Amino acid sequence: MIRLRELKLPLNHPEEALRAAVLERLGIQDSDIQDFQIFRRGIDSRDSDNILFVYTLDLKLRNQAEILKRFKKDRNVDIAPNMSYQFVAHAPENLNKRPVVIGMGPAGIFAGLILAQSGFKPIILERGKEVRERTKDTFGLWRKNVLNPESNVQFGEGGAGTFSDGKLYSQIKDPKHYGRKVLTEFVKAGAPEKILYVSKPHIGTFRLVSMVEKIRAEIIALGGEIRFQSRVEDIEIVDGQVQGVKLASGEHIATDHLVLAIGHSARDTFEMLHARGVYIEAKPFSIGFRIEHPQGLIDRARWGVNAGNPLLGSADYKLVYHAKNGRSVYSFCMCPGGTVVAATSEPGRVVTNGMSQYSRDERNANSGIVVGITPEVDFPGGPLAGVEFQRKLEAKAFELGGRNYQAPGQLIGDFIAGRPSTQFGSVLPSYTPGVTLTDLAEALPDFAIEAIREALPAFARQIKNYDLPDGMLTGVETRTSSPIRIKRDNDSLQSLNVKGLYPTGEGAGYAGGILSAAVDGIKVAEAVAKSMVS
Repeated sequence: MIRLRELKLPLNHPEEALRAAVLERLGIQDSDIQDFQIFRRGIDSRDSDNILFVYTLDLKLRNQAEILKRFKKDRNVDIAPNMSYQFVAHAPENLNKRPVVIGMGPAGIFAGLILAQSGFKPIILERGKEVRERTKDTFGLWRKNVLNPESNVQFGEGGAGTFSDGKLYSQIKDPKHYGRKVLTEFVKAGAPEKILYVSKPHIGTFRLVSMVEKIRAEIIALGGEIRFQSRVEDIEIVDGQVQGVKLASGEHIATDHLVLAIGHSARDTFEMLHARGVYIEAKPFSIGFRIEHPQGLIDRARWGVNAGNPLLGSADYKLVYHAKNGRSVYSFCMCPGGTVVAATSEPGRVVTNGMSQYSRDERNANSGIVVGITPEVDFPGGPLAGVEFQRKLEAKAFELGGRNYQAPGQLIGDFIAGRPSTQFGSVLPSYTPGVTLTDLAEALPDFAIEAIREALPAFARQIKNYDLPDGMLTGVETRTSSPIRIKRDNDSLQSLNVKGLYPTGEGAGYAGGILSAAVDGIKVAEAVAKSMVS
């Protein structure tokens, strides 16, 4: 097929205009088109009064060779790549030991799915509960201030991404089109087909729940085994080779191929791995707050007169600012029309995150506003120093919020002015169990407070009224990414010093978000499959 890029049409164009634009662009007749598919549809909003859809199309045409020759100097016309997934290995009939996957977030799910589709019948161990039971436990914190440390926003089927905006886009390099495999599997599991072509696909929390269940069912149907409430307490390593795992129940499972997809909040597992001598190093991450504005404010700033157009939906944004003190401040995990959620996994700590449903129709927009930190400068020490740094900030947030899982909050205007907030303004916080107004200057290190105070008025020069005095800041956002990296060999994808151990996803420091974690899970599954047949 031929791939045609950069075909621009007005926002409200009629359906037939797209085909007509192809005919005009390529100088062909309608009868020359044998097949017609939208590969990507982006938005050009540089002129908010004249927003355009930008299409990339895959076309099967008569006389393709002649057309390619005619447009050989046009970089927007070429052969469409083959993006269908190709399995790298299939399990032998006399499979000895089964591969084991720890964790059932995006990386673990897709590692398990690929291994199951390849015939390896993986055993997947998840410390939390299946997704619907996990949802009940999560609501227990949000509505009743009751935390289940083993079943919450961080732990359970679907991983942390289940309670998020469900974003399915990433800036990772993906020459083998693994991302297309992920999106295709999600559509097969019930996601809207449009995620295959919109430029920033998302599916929201509630849709993710049923999709995860369907993927689980496929893994089981293919001979895989999934065990919930099965926390791995120890890993058996003999002479630098994985031999098996020990569960908290005392059960031992033998394996020499162990996929480690534990997520960025499995701190007890980080500690166990470090104690076992697995090579781990501290890595940079970011800290900050959640910021909330009326969604309409963001829509008007981004879409202008087109704000509210259902073809555009709720607007998002991406902001970066370099503060005078040398710190970078940026927006993180922006959730249009969403809510700020309680995301702790440990008692006596408060953590915030953002979530949206597929509709993105809640009253507020929210985003993390975070500051980058590094081990060398901000938390020197051992490989787990970043974990302790996070815990200290989360414990302080718990204290400032009133020690009942309410979060500390402050109005944007008060934060910039350096005075405590005493009453809410026009923007009501969406965080449950609730927000206690205070002075957020106590919640983060001075350098972070200084940088964020400087950044907010600067962001208002890009998004009008971003420093809205009545806007809300809620603390703290500490789990932007894993504080460690479980380093692996670039070729075999095994741990640097433990054979048969395959770190993957966000917890291992090799992904950031649902799509990139799922893609990394596929890569690791392929490495395991090839190793098991070699």
